[in-house]
Amino acid sequence: MSLGTLRLSSSLSRPPGKAHPSQLARVTEASFRLWEAFSRRSEFQLGESVKYLLDNLDRIGQLDYCPSKQDILLARKATKGIVGHDFVIKKIPFKMVDVGGQRSQRQKWFQCFDGITSILFMVSSSEYDQVLMEDRRTNRLVESMNIFETIVNNKLFFNVSIILFLNKMDLLVEKVKTVSIKKHFPDFKGDPHRLEDVQRYLVQCFDRKRRNRSNPLFHHFTTAIDTENIRFVFHAVKDTILQENLKDIMLQ
Repeated sequence: MSLGTLRLSSSLSRPPGKAHPSQLARVTEASFRLWEAFSRRSEFQLGESVKYLLDNLDRIGQLDYCPSKQDILLARKATKGIVGHDFVIKKIPFKMVDVGGQRSQRQKWFQCFDGITSILFMVSSSEYDQVLMEDRRTNRLVESMNIFETIVNNKLFFNVSIILFLNKMDLLVEKVKTVSIKKHFPDFKGDPHRLEDVQRYLVQCFDRKRRNRSNPLFHHFTTAIDTENIRFVFHAVKDTILQENLKDIMLQ
């Protein structure tokens, strides 16, 4: 983050002896308070892109600013309603249906569950210490697990392959260093600051929600803004979907 530096630059760029010490002290104190507020961001609804925005404020604030690919990837826009995407990979047509995850959007989900072959369930792996925007009491990860349980155990999806995306891996890597998951999930076993232990626990939490054990649960830890990571994962998912569909055809 460089907001504090940006605010200080107007005073520090003055000729020597012109900056008033009391003014510098006030700006410095405000900068420390800003950092303190950011360190407590899990207590309120602060988007993950805020740090990126502040770090790049000098560039983004230019009059001739043109967004980069990374800027576009980090732009936040909530999915509302049902959005369909059609594409072809190696002459095989795919239709991906994106649905909003907010509580107000969930009644629309079952409109698009007819004839599907796979469900890609995406959850933020780093939100174990955050609460929902809707009620400020429910843990976000717990909410995701409850939704997953409802979907994965629905009789409509008995023969549908379920692929779990544990997204925002980059944020999880940083968060486990300072925020203990055990504080929010007391049944956690292992080192709360060891990434592998936290990853294993997250997968187990979702896997325990499945009552039908005949089908495997495929999972991937992803970073949506890392194009190479997503390219690798998408090819793996594509192969999984094709293999599962071929298996179904052979059994018919």
